[in-house]
Amino acid sequence: MSEVEPVIELKEAVISHDDHLVLSEVNFTLNKAEFVYLIGKVGSGKSSLIKTINAEIPLQKGTGIVAGFLLHRLKKRQIPFLRRKLGIVFQDFQLLIDRNVYQNLAFVLKATGWKNKKEADRRINAVLDMVGLSTKGYKMPHQLSGGEQQRVVIARALLNNPDIILADEPTGNLDPDTSSEIVQLLREISANGCAVIMATHNYTFLKKFPARIVRCENSKLIDLGSTVQEIDFETLMM
Repeated sequence: MSEVEPVIELKEAVISHDDHLVLSEVNFTLNKAEFVYLIGKVGSGKSSLIKTINAEIPLQKGTGIVAGFLLHRLKKRQIPFLRRKLGIVFQDFQLLIDRNVYQNLAFVLKATGWKNKKEADRRINAVLDMVGLSTKGYKMPHQLSGGEQQRVVIARALLNNPDIILADEPTGNLDPDTSSEIVQLLREISANGCAVIMATHNYTFLKKFPARIVRCENSKLIDLGSTVQEIDFETLMM
């Protein structure tokens, strides 16, 4: 498959939440294996855009195609199948605190229809290896550092081999060094073929790990491109 194959296409999309217009005239394409930063002030629409992509918020107007599903015609019964094509990474981990790492991942596989225990075991070991936690499957969440817990969340997001990872402020609760490790891991995942959208308010990443940037501002989604030299970072941070 071509690396310019779109996995998300929004055209003239209108995104509303609780009858409040959040974003209008949204035209956005994300390609296979692409990494994109999503930036903007609090309340500018970053989370609403992510929630629209994963069908938590219905697309009000326009058209949207996500991982082959038509958002503007999506039936409720189709939503679980769309979400299996998506991996979600939260800021606050949302791990099951009464189960170890392996059991957290096994719970997700069981919930998404995996019945063969050997195949599930292989997949869990594979994703733990991908995120550098191959020896931590027996650990409880409270025995892990914040960075390790976020790696478990990323492993969980990878379980069903998604087309897209939606990472909503994935480094918000982490120290700078650990945050950089998580961004680097997400960049590696995108390089291996899984597209990544990362919402962030930490603009140091934009310089340290350059990639395409889109910004929510004044009810619009603005594509700033990926040429770091052309971007005024001081203006972005205002």
